[in-house]
Amino acid sequence: MPEVRAIDHLGVLVLHGFTGSPGTMQPLTDGLRAAGLDVTAPTLPGHGTVIDDMVPTRWADWSGAAEAAYLDVAARFEKIVVAGLSMGGTLTCWLASRHPEIAAIICVNPLVLPRDPAEIAFIDEMLAAGEVLVDAVGNDIAMPGVVEPCYDKTPLAALRSLLGGVHELQSGLADIAMPLLLLTSVEDHVVDPLNSDHLANSVSGPVERVALERSYHVAVLDYDQDLIVERSIEFIGRLAT
Repeated sequence: MPEVRAIDHLGVLVLHGFTGSPGTMQPLTDGLRAAGLDVTAPTLPGHGTVIDDMVPTRWADWSGAAEAAYLDVAARFEKIVVAGLSMGGTLTCWLASRHPEIAAIICVNPLVLPRDPAEIAFIDEMLAAGEVLVDAVGNDIAMPGVVEPCYDKTPLAALRSLLGGVHELQSGLADIAMPLLLLTSVEDHVVDPLNSDHLANSVSGPVERVALERSYHVAVLDYDQDLIVERSIEFIGRLAT
């Protein structure tokens, strides 16, 4: 694994996805640390424990935690790179739209495209009928025998709040001017790859795209995990001089 030189002034914030945990991101965080980078990978509110803890959490909780984690890293490093998978990618873009001083961002299968109003209306109907949990969105992995450390159910109101956050994000996408490394699974059963196209077409900064040919949504635990690590290290290395 190549090392990134002159990294004493650079920190990396890594954000996991909806219903996931920092364990989902471990191949990436371990790879970045092995390359000599300082990595912070917080557990977002309601995640990494039991599903009941996530039921009352909302977009404001996760974005607030991401903001707090970013400010902590920014207090210790001159340059900051933010990376995220799925909802972690949503939060990465949210931070980038608010903090133009971020050096660069890395998004893996980010959720950034607003859902169809009919789908939102259907979720609202389920909530009105008293639905609390639905089938899980996690563990979309092509590699046999790999299990994502995530919840086996999805809190419906929390999901609705996430989709609201995605909608609110739209006005800020054009403000993202720092370099973006965008890694997209060709086959993704959770987040349509069109989300990545939307992001690439909406930001104002340079975009470097990588197609993940062998992995599904949770690509950081899938066949392309080494490629993700290698390209991330190369990308960050260009900022570290």
